[in-house]
Amino acid sequence: MPGLHLRFRVAPRRFHRRCPSARQWAIAALAVALLGLEGCVPLSQRSSGRVFPLSRQRSGDGLAVVTRPGGEGLHIWLDTDTETEGICRPRWNPDAARLIGGDGPHPHSGGRAPRQEFYGALGRGRVRWALARQMAQLCQDKAPRSRFVWVPPPRRDTDHHDPLPQLTKWDLLSSPRAVNRAEKQLLGQPLTPEDLKDGLPEEEPPGP
Repeated sequence: MPGLHLRFRVAPRRFHRRCPSARQWAIAALAVALLGLEGCVPLSQRSSGRVFPLSRQRSGDGLAVVTRPGGEGLHIWLDTDTETEGICRPRWNPDAARLIGGDGPHPHSGGRAPRQEFYGALGRGRVRWALARQMAQLCQDKAPRSRFVWVPPPRRDTDHHDPLPQLTKWDLLSSPRAVNRAEKQLLGQPLTPEDLKDGLPEEEPPGP
């Protein structure tokens, strides 16, 4: 209709802004405090956290992890388990050597580091990633035809299983027949059928 003007009034949108909760304020304050403490610690009193390959006897069989100020840390020995045909898996040794000069040009190791330091270092994802990468490469170099199977490193003493069987007292003793046989062979004496029988020594009779 001519001369008719319609006006529409648009109501302004209201945005509701949520205020941070008391818990969020507390977390933010704690983060700021921790950053402030970190900045107050001199570099000489902080660990660089470096992780790098450090060969022990052959290429790739060692990993260096700086865990202490001044470049000290762990020199982890890496070894493989190929006892199962067609499979290569890590063989862990939590008794790492003490890393010296890890922040310098000539890192080396000496002495032994405590196991708890080894377990603590495994809490870092960067360390676990480096271990998995080097173990896979070590298996590729030592057993290229075997399939690599990842076995996580132990995080506590109860997780570590010594691959070597426990020795008994009989493992530390020579068979008397073997000793007698060696003596006769050295003297040129003939061996009897009894000399060719090997077995464990008889148990000592009970009593005093």
